[in-house]
Amino acid sequence: MNVSRKEKYLKAGETLEYLSKDVPVIIGNGYSFNTDTVLLAWYSLPKKGETCADLGTGCGTIPLFWCTRATPKAVWAVELQPVACGMTRRSVELCRLEGTVHVVERDVRMLCGAGLSPGSFDTVACNPPYTADGAGVPSAAESERLARHETGCPFGGFAEAAASLLRWGGRFFCCMRPERLCETMLALHENGLEPKRLRFVQHRKGSAPFLFLLQANRGGRSGMSVEPVLLMENADGCLSEEMAQIYGNYKEGHL
Repeated sequence: MNVSRKEKYLKAGETLEYLSKDVPVIIGNGYSFNTDTVLLAWYSLPKKGETCADLGTGCGTIPLFWCTRATPKAVWAVELQPVACGMTRRSVELCRLEGTVHVVERDVRMLCGAGLSPGSFDTVACNPPYTADGAGVPSAAESERLARHETGCPFGGFAEAAASLLRWGGRFFCCMRPERLCETMLALHENGLEPKRLRFVQHRKGSAPFLFLLQANRGGRSGMSVEPVLLMENADGCLSEEMAQIYGNYKEGHL
């Protein structure tokens, strides 16, 4: 990608993190992403021609990852924070994906009138704040506080928004810390989203899971498959073969 063109889209304190050779994400100034985001983007990869949404998209990593690995018809990136929305819009323009990825600056609990038609989405994903409101030590920076703590919106609010967007049989994907598995499933069930697939993630064999990935279907029948644990590392501390496949050509330093 042309250097001068890249610089045109960057502001002070920002840099580019490449998901593939031609698809970078603008990060910096308190807005970034981590391995959990990449795992959820991979686990929720949409099918060809689907209409999708990412709730609480941050700097837009999941929508852009989807566009590197799949061919969705349209992706809506919903985010509350104006700075993050601006970064996502510039990333979308830099990657020339304006015709596919649409950024909406809105609280997920107030999507009515934002151009997202209820019941018309095939896939919705959400990497929500992991810490319940009132628990843990709040981050000093507002961007980190909203991303890590449920001060902006509890998980139930994301589940309700996803249920309103999804068509009958549409899929909702999320990730969360294992200690919140029970309340996560209850919130999904209360909003008509039936858990269908569950996968725990561990750093290495013998360690406790630090994350789970979950798929729930709108209006789905009861019955969930628990998939084999995803191990990030081999016994020698190197990336597992599956993690190398998930990362793909994202960031050479990971491989």
